[in-house]
Amino acid sequence: MRRIRAREDIIREGDSPRDVNLVLEGWACRYKTLEDGRRQIIAFFIPGDMCDLDISMLHEMDHSIGALTALTFAEISRSTIDRLMATYPRIHQALAWQALVSAAVQREWTVNIGQRNATERLAHLFCELFLRLRAVGRTHGDICEMPVTQTELAEATGLTPVHVNRTLQDLRASGLIVLKGRELRIPDLAELQRVSLFHPNYLHLDHEGAQFDANGGEIKPVVE
Repeated sequence: MRRIRAREDIIREGDSPRDVNLVLEGWACRYKTLEDGRRQIIAFFIPGDMCDLDISMLHEMDHSIGALTALTFAEISRSTIDRLMATYPRIHQALAWQALVSAAVQREWTVNIGQRNATERLAHLFCELFLRLRAVGRTHGDICEMPVTQTELAEATGLTPVHVNRTLQDLRASGLIVLKGRELRIPDLAELQRVSLFHPNYLHLDHEGAQFDANGGEIKPVVE
């Protein structure tokens, strides 16, 4: 288990990956940086997320993973992952399911940047993060943590920080969100989903992965 400070990298583009990283506490992101310093955030990681399950199969990182907040994460060796998947079929299936959901989220992010307007982009991102946090017990009623800065929101949505600021003001004025400090409140989630053209099907939260839940029963190893 490792702990790093906000703005530190877990691993950088060009590094040789060795371990699979599991976020335990805090927020992280996957990102790419251009030669002139411009950054695109490609994914947010919250507690319970694995960062690139299969990345250790590559010789070199083609992106970076950095901490947005103080971060606690577990480094799991590739050999351990392989042994778990070979010994426990349900763990193997769960990790495969998680990889498919991650790909679905990435597709939706592409649509978000390519087709939605500024209001829809930010509102859609807030809906996604709220539902993901709720799925892992990180919400309190209609409130969730939101430690992401306006600059980071801009980097994730393809907008400028100024445009993000104006759009957040509009969302606040319309009563769709209450964003204060490091907390986000969504008074009417259904309305925010409607405004952002959000459909949660790509998150696959409707118990499709319930059969892989370790809390659902004993995980039995393969018996040879």
